Amino acid sequence: MGQAFGCIQVDQSTVAIKENIGKYDGVLGPGFHFMPWCFGSQLAGYLSLRVQQLDITCESKTKDNVFVTLVASIQYRALADKAADAFYKLSNTKEQIQAYVFDVIRATVPTLELDKVFEQKTEIAKTVGERLEKVMSLYGYEIVQTLIVDVEPDDQVKSSMNEINAASRLREAAFERAEGEKILQIKQAEGEAESKYLAGLGIARQRQAIIEGLKESVIGFSTSVPGASTKDVMDMILITQYFDTMKEIGVSSNSSAVFIPHELEDVTSEQR
Repeated sequence: MGQAFGCIQVDQSTVAIKENIGKYDGVLGPGFHFMPWCFGSQLAGYLSLRVQQLDITCESKTKDNVFVTLVASIQYRALADKAADAFYKLSNTKEQIQAYVFDVIRATVPTLELDKVFEQKTEIAKTVGERLEKVMSLYGYEIVQTLIVDVEPDDQVKSSMNEINAASRLREAAFERAEGEKILQIKQAEGEAESKYLAGLGIARQRQAIIEGLKESVIGFSTSVPGASTKDVMDMILITQYFDTMKEIGVSSNSSAVFIPHELEDVTSEQR
């Protein structure tokens, strides 16, 4: 109704393209405008200045002959000071952006191996953004942000990659388990060696103490009994130990030793 009286309204973040008898006549910003159609003024159309997003899916082949699908997200907007270029120079902005994205990705990805594609997503996005910024600025558009949001290899490749990763994990787990068992065996061996060393040290000290005791007994007996020889003292000690041993064997209920009395002369006669 307003246009019938030569009045139009332009919303916020939008500009209107004004023509006069089919010729570009200026850009109208947000607000209320009078445009007398009777003098040849007319509205050519509206152009949004909001940031728009275009998601592009592109398939390419890597240097190691793996087909991958990349998803690029392009955020762009028209420039108010170049509204006429953005409105008139491109008939389909999205197709133009998509064509340049395809060109850059299919020129970059074939130079990289699959692992590098995953590692260099940021560099690929930067290359795409720089190329788009250079070209689209000529048409009145600004590239706000360029992102490579996804890299999808072929299903068979993903399955193979998962198997390789699983095998690597299993190998690492087996290695760590073997290392743990090795350390445990070493520690056990060290513990057993230390235990045997201490046991041997204890036995050596015990024998040393016995020897010292016997020595003191011999010296004490020789002093107390004048004229007694060292052999007499040792015979007495052996007899004493003999009776102590017999006593322990007789007291113990679990003893399995059997003593058979005999004399050396009887054994000699039997042998003859």
